[in-house]
Amino acid sequence: MTALQNATVCVTGANGGLGTAFVQAALDRGAKRVYAAARQAKDWADERVVTVDLDLADRASIERAAARLGDTTILVNNAAIFPHGDLLTAPIEDIESTIETNLVGPIVLTRALAPALRSAHGALLNVGSVLSWFAVGKAHSVSKAGFWMATNAFRLELAADGVQVLGAYLGPTDTPMQAGNDTSGMNKPADVVTAVFDALEAGEHEVLVDDLTKQVKAGLAADVTALYPALAR
Repeated sequence: MTALQNATVCVTGANGGLGTAFVQAALDRGAKRVYAAARQAKDWADERVVTVDLDLADRASIERAAARLGDTTILVNNAAIFPHGDLLTAPIEDIESTIETNLVGPIVLTRALAPALRSAHGALLNVGSVLSWFAVGKAHSVSKAGFWMATNAFRLELAADGVQVLGAYLGPTDTPMQAGNDTSGMNKPADVVTAVFDALEAGEHEVLVDDLTKQVKAGLAADVTALYPALAR
């Protein structure tokens, strides 16, 4: 189990709806420092928050950021993008950018900060999605499916060093990523983060935040037509 009290936490995608909730909750739970990593700086009005420029699609940006994050004890890989094109018709650059930002970039950052996490016997918290197991998100689903497996691999590789690895999975959440959609019935960012940080502090390996996510993951053992009824017609 990993306590937030007196931790040094790095949150990627810190300016988004979920990222902002992670930053605030870390502060509320007693973190001594929170690195708010994002592509654009933001005024947090709290001296414990340190802004860090980070573009996960840019290796040089990751390298510069990692040089400032050497005392991180909890890394929250939260940043992600969600284009809405099909795999067969969207510009290939959009697909590549999605995979770079949502999968490759977090792997590169985690590799860079692994020595700090090992030294602190800290934690890696990877924010996944119900779309890790459901293909309607197209390129986003591809990236999140890969991130799910990367989380499992990191868990195995870091276990011997006393680093907790928590995979967090959730359905639609009321954030700017859902702009234009009906947000009634969606998860609230603060509720998601409470569930995730509770699981982290309880020493869990995985947390499924909502009923939809639990249902979809459970359906992986069924025939593919159970998840995709259109294939049975």
